[in-house]
Amino acid sequence: MANTSDMSQRIVVNSHLELGSPDGISEHELFEDESLVSPMAFAKKAHGLDSVQNGSFSGVQQGWNTKSIRSRMFRSVKIVVFSAKINLLMPFGPIAILVHNLSGHHGWVFFLSLLGITPLAERLGYATEQLAFFTGATVGGLLNATFGNATELIISIYALKHGMIRVVQQSLLGSILSNMLLVLGCAFFSGGIIYYKKEQVFNKAAAVVNSGLLLMAVMGLLFPAVLHYTHTEVHFGKSELALSRFTSCIMLVAYASYLVFQLKSHKDLYDPVNEGIEEGSDDEEIPEISQWEAIIWLAILTAWISFLSEYLVGAIEGASVAWKMPVAFISVILLPIVGNAAEHASAIMFAMKDKLDISLGVAIGSSTQISMFGIPFCVVVGWIMGLPMDLNFQLFETATLFITVLVVAFMLQEGTSNYFKGLMLILCYLIVAASFFVHVDPSAVEDKPHQP
Repeated sequence: MANTSDMSQRIVVNSHLELGSPDGISEHELFEDESLVSPMAFAKKAHGLDSVQNGSFSGVQQGWNTKSIRSRMFRSVKIVVFSAKINLLMPFGPIAILVHNLSGHHGWVFFLSLLGITPLAERLGYATEQLAFFTGATVGGLLNATFGNATELIISIYALKHGMIRVVQQSLLGSILSNMLLVLGCAFFSGGIIYYKKEQVFNKAAAVVNSGLLLMAVMGLLFPAVLHYTHTEVHFGKSELALSRFTSCIMLVAYASYLVFQLKSHKDLYDPVNEGIEEGSDDEEIPEISQWEAIIWLAILTAWISFLSEYLVGAIEGASVAWKMPVAFISVILLPIVGNAAEHASAIMFAMKDKLDISLGVAIGSSTQISMFGIPFCVVVGWIMGLPMDLNFQLFETATLFITVLVVAFMLQEGTSNYFKGLMLILCYLIVAASFFVHVDPSAVEDKPHQP
């Protein structure tokens, strides 16, 4: 009889669990309360089953689901919009649009748009990091680099639309320089200060692969410039454009092969050197928002950045005149600092947690993606638009990129970092910034499309 009683209790409990308890009562609690497994309770459960079958419970369940969805939505907005102090800059975006419509002062429109895009770029990086929890470390790093560069690519496409080819070239170049010198330098410096008594290590093999790709990008930019300035083209002006388009297609193929190399054939090469230590740590992070919430926020933030970028690009030349500042300095220094806000914050944060491989993947990986994908992609887009966007970045810009890649490659060859290496990279970036502040772009008159 005892076995028969236990079996009847198990059936009742299973019925209760299948129906779902609105109070969240566990199986263990059911066994502790005999009233829940009494004949009267069993009769109530049977009546409840009939009610569900008749559809009387569907309205309550639908109301509860609606309330749950609304609660999750408010929680998601609270986390993404109101949790970071940098979001205090978000209202400057609508203010920039208001100033543009009321006064049209390009200097203020550019400045306010710049402030308004900064928190959006940082939140874009945050949403990408949340999505990376569900995709894995390698794919997450690729997503981080891709959406981290979304701001620069969006600004570049709008600049191409306005025929501002030099702004596109210089902003993409500035993004590479900013990631390799400023972002990586701040990461090395911050990590070196926190871990003062030891040298931080990273995966040297992965760094060497990225350095090789960056040197290939320098080769792609160098030959059109040399061809142009040595006047050795078969057809002056046309040969360098044809070479740029052909080289861009080759670089896109190389980047696609790199993705296969990174994600499929040699993905073990990108394992962190201190992976065992990280797995045993107690402070393992968990996602704050769900996968679909992260995807929805990525779409919203990208759309808002696209909208503000049109005002930003349209005010560049006016801001240059109002502030008496070269367009080259605005394009190479100011725009990339805003666009790289997400990478800057992420790289420093991971370096301070002694996860230098992730910092290196964010900074160098982003530079690699801009040089091997972003620049060739803009050349192809310009080709489609009928614009002469090429890889001739002029001698000054190309020489700056070449020397920067060499400096960073020497810094990475040992597979270790410290605060002094970071300080040197930051100081190198200050030299680059000062150089572009006194640089007069000889091709500035070519920014605007030719009038028929």
